[in-house]
Amino acid sequence: MSDGMFRSEDPADGAGVQRAAITGSMSETTAQANDWHLIELLRRGDEAAFIVLIDSYHKAMLRLATIFVTRPMVAEEVVQETWMAVLEGLPRFEGRSSLKTWIFRILTNRAKTRAIREGRSVPFASFADAQSDDDESAVDPDRFRPPGAKWAGGWVSFPAIWEAQPEERALTMETRAYLEKAIEALPPNQREIITLRDVEGWSSEETCSLLGISEGNQRVLLHRARSKVRNALEKYFTEK
Repeated sequence: MSDGMFRSEDPADGAGVQRAAITGSMSETTAQANDWHLIELLRRGDEAAFIVLIDSYHKAMLRLATIFVTRPMVAEEVVQETWMAVLEGLPRFEGRSSLKTWIFRILTNRAKTRAIREGRSVPFASFADAQSDDDESAVDPDRFRPPGAKWAGGWVSFPAIWEAQPEERALTMETRAYLEKAIEALPPNQREIITLRDVEGWSSEETCSLLGISEGNQRVLLHRARSKVRNALEKYFTEK
């Protein structure tokens, strides 16, 4: 990507004021009109707009790409290819989805293609795969009292109350690293959901739109992912 591909609009406007205005258009509550304003800036080659776009989404795109391709270098290539595709596709963007969803859809499509080329499975290549584990238990069945026992179906041992953990302990780098490993160990479809919802802060509506799944399926996968991560952290805190 050449340095001259983008140009600043009017320096007299003040870079700080322009950056603040563009950044405001990136929030979750952005009106559709502001989204189109950003698109028009990008189409005119506004350098500040493109820099803010990269600052806002690049890290999230890289995290999502690594769900499909494991090598960091390949994930970086997928993200760079996505940005080039965004620049090439902006003139044809019709606004059928938000700009954010459109960008991430390009990313996931390219990441899936790269993953298939490298012989890896794809999380949402067919969402039927995501529904194939309908009988999967979100919580280990051994945690509940068996049929015929007193209070059958009740907890054998209640989940640990994390609020009792010292705040500084919950925020240590070791705990964060363990949390990341717990997420990485999830099945790809659950990992994708929890990454979008709990790591990147996407709304349920945005997630369903990006992945092309129903609210019900999204809710089930997210519940399973959160339960597994919680169980892993509970085990970690118990052993510490």
